[in-house]
Amino acid sequence: MAKLLHDDDPDPAHRFPAGPLYVPVRPGPSGCAARLFRAPLGDRTAVGFTSAGRLTATLGPDQARIRLAEPALRALTAPLGITTVTVDPQFSAPAPAPVEPATPVPALRIA
Repeated sequence: MAKLLHDDDPDPAHRFPAGPLYVPVRPGPSGCAARLFRAPLGDRTAVGFTSAGRLTATLGPDQARIRLAEPALRALTAPLGITTVTVDPQFSAPAPAPVEPATPVPALRIA
């Protein structure tokens, strides 16, 4: 099998198009926008799932989605400086809960 060569990819032999993906989206001012995530090391990444069931299992049943080809998702996020597409992530951390103000603890008196 011939290797695919890409100048900007450090490991070009492993970069194959994933095909049509289910991409999580959020409402935006012009319709919907792809949700972007952080990889475990903190880099921003686009995310796509190979099935609606995998997206639902990871992000929940209320997550809106669209179908995009993997090259289209890359083209959409490249102007934002995002060059990574994560396919079928297994884990997603929950959104942070609002923090309630701390309640002062009364001082203890020692007799």
